[in-house]
Amino acid sequence: MNGVRKEGCVFCEIVRGKAPARIVFEDDLFIAVEDVSPQAPVHILVMPKKHISEIRFIADDDKELIERWFWTAIKIARDKGLDKKGYRTVINNGTGGGQTVSHIHIHLLSGRRFSWPPG
Repeated sequence: MNGVRKEGCVFCEIVRGKAPARIVFEDDLFIAVEDVSPQAPVHILVMPKKHISEIRFIADDDKELIERWFWTAIKIARDKGLDKKGYRTVINNGTGGGQTVSHIHIHLLSGRRFSWPPG
């Protein structure tokens, strides 16, 4: 069921306009929203509108989508001025990797100092 909007997926519901979200960017392939449980002063989630539950399910025909996904995250960071201050990008994958919503997304975090190693 990867690739189609999945019932019960909160991010798919946001894409469909059926769940509330503070949208900061949207185009034909992606949507970016403010995280409802921010871990930094700026915490934006950038996701493809296509439902892909985990990175391991990215298919060969998704290569252009994934390239554009990263460019979209970079564009949002630049538009928000995050590139001047610095920011962290995070992709959690699978429950063991901290993924809580089964729909791939990039976290853009900024506005505070981050430690290493994370989490």
